[in-house]
Amino acid sequence: MSVVVAKNAGFCFGVNRAVELVEQAAKENRDVVTLGPIIHNRHAVKHFEEMGVKVIDSPFDAQPDQTVVIRSHGVSAGVYRQLEQQGARIVDATCPFVKRIHGIVSAAEEEGRLPVIIGTRAHPEVEGIAGWCSKCMIFESPEELAQWAKSPEIPSDLPICMVCQTTSTESLWKMCAEIAKKQFTNLKIFDTICKATEMRQSEAAKLSAGCQAMVVVGDTHSSNTGRLAMICREHCDRVVLVDNASELDPGFFAGAVNVGITAGASTPAWIIKEVNKTMSEIINAEAVQEENFAELLEQSIKTLNTGDKVTGIVTGIGTTEVQIDLGTKHAGYIPYDEVSADPAVKPEDILKVGDEIEVFVVRVNDQEGTCQLSKKKLDGMKVWDDMAVWCEEKTVVDAVITEENKGGLVATVKGIRVFIPASQSGVAKGGDMAAMVGQNVQMKITEVNRARRRVIGSIRAVTAEARKAAQEKIWNEIQEGAKYHGTVKSLTSYGAFVDIGGVDGMVHVSELSWNRIKTPAEVVSVGDEIDVYVISFDPVKHKISLGYKTAEMNPWNKFMTEYNIGDVVDAKIVKLMTFGAFAEILPGVDGLIHISQIANKRIGKPEDVLAEGQQVQVKITDVDAENKRISLSIRALLQEEEPEDAEEAEEAEEAVEAAEEVAEAVEEVAEEVASEEAAE
Repeated sequence: MSVVVAKNAGFCFGVNRAVELVEQAAKENRDVVTLGPIIHNRHAVKHFEEMGVKVIDSPFDAQPDQTVVIRSHGVSAGVYRQLEQQGARIVDATCPFVKRIHGIVSAAEEEGRLPVIIGTRAHPEVEGIAGWCSKCMIFESPEELAQWAKSPEIPSDLPICMVCQTTSTESLWKMCAEIAKKQFTNLKIFDTICKATEMRQSEAAKLSAGCQAMVVVGDTHSSNTGRLAMICREHCDRVVLVDNASELDPGFFAGAVNVGITAGASTPAWIIKEVNKTMSEIINAEAVQEENFAELLEQSIKTLNTGDKVTGIVTGIGTTEVQIDLGTKHAGYIPYDEVSADPAVKPEDILKVGDEIEVFVVRVNDQEGTCQLSKKKLDGMKVWDDMAVWCEEKTVVDAVITEENKGGLVATVKGIRVFIPASQSGVAKGGDMAAMVGQNVQMKITEVNRARRRVIGSIRAVTAEARKAAQEKIWNEIQEGAKYHGTVKSLTSYGAFVDIGGVDGMVHVSELSWNRIKTPAEVVSVGDEIDVYVISFDPVKHKISLGYKTAEMNPWNKFMTEYNIGDVVDAKIVKLMTFGAFAEILPGVDGLIHISQIANKRIGKPEDVLAEGQQVQVKITDVDAENKRISLSIRALLQEEEPEDAEEAEEAEEAVEAAEEVAEAVEEVAEEVASEEAAE
């Protein structure tokens, strides 16, 4: 037979804190009383009576200078005032989670909102909460809430603030919240359930499902303990509720292989230990989970100090903070802004109830029994440790560029600001560093100064290594004709330099295009990604000659495919010579129109008829494929428009020529006369 004790059995931190405060007050030899039983456990109450601590039922019973301990359930604001009037010294053991609800309903009323409390009306905690506002509504079930919310006299825009008893069940709270959301448009909801109770009940259900017998330890008058017993009976046939070890019956466990033990929130650890010890004697297993109890007792007296690193369990995720059970008398909480360094991260995205996390103690308030914690600070401390390791080991880390400043770039690595000097940014001098903002990059940490909180990184260190490896790979594999996809890095008057993956090669201007170009900029620009091939290379001088134009890009091939002798095409006059004009048929393909083929008559020079840039129709009369020469003719097209009477045309031409000869003769005579007159 084996015995398994529930991890969350016994005191929750709120009850544990209250007990600690009573013991502390009693040790100081004061006249100490508690306002009502400090917890629902007669053994604990008797223990305090033996220490001289008495119980009073009303604040009016308090005596001047008497120390009155307020139990974890909390009390109304009126009780505090009455105790002060009585002249009593107050030790407030109210559970911090309950104290928070007091503040919520009080602030809500100041805002003009009606506090709505989900819980048991007669429960001391609910009575105390209601005492922190002048008017409120209390509902024990979803049906009660729905009936009230749907009544005609309740407007849908009524300002409401809704909270719940800390020991309420999750299912009850969710049903009530859904009803309120549907009925009211001006609603604020605060999930004030203490997750410790829910975790204890959930753990009891799982444990009882795997055991043949269950022992529930606690006072029979404790509703919390009774609820645990009921849950266990739903999963296990043999369940017994005992007040202490003396009530255990050895015959009850006959035939059981696994026995589970759980306890209510008001059950002291020493009673649970006594039950476990007796169970061990019954089954002759004295060492069963004794170590667990040693740890439990050690944790119950554990103290906390600012700056400590501690481990706790997430017990709840509220609207402004995350609740943490540290296993001590303090109620731990993490404000939302201390969960993560990333403001976009929501606590519920990275934390879940039941998670075990390590946190940093920011502030301890022993008087209120609270402990402010920070996950962000501890994560930051760990990152600084990591930074030092990354710097020493030259580790490549991922980062996000967040801004550009005068000296370079700023990045974040795990929430830490890292400065990257311009010389280490990987951006060429004069380049646009602002374009890198928002990009994910890889870098190396080159300097860490924790005292000054300064970290320097280098993107160039990573790219340089990658480039070196790429260079070695290229020079090991390069061969003539090899094709690469590269990026144009710079332009000169004689060509373009292209990065083919860590190595720069040059494409001469003559290898950029089949057309006649004056500068490389007519074909490519810096930053263009192009496909190139190796024409030649020199591994000694580390020079590579690249080609860009390919046979497929050759316009002559296109001409030979698409055009034939006799075709009439549109062409553009691109150059005038004394012997004729060159006309462009395709970009990169020109043909010659001989001077004799420009017009159907004799002309002195081509520019008498044509001009550069002029569009003309020409006829392809001959193609010399071997020498890549094309003969064109405009005259061949004009012959079709000659006069029908050829003789008349010839006579007219002769008459024009005769007239021109006469005119020339007249000009010569006139010049001679003018010369003679000038001589006289």
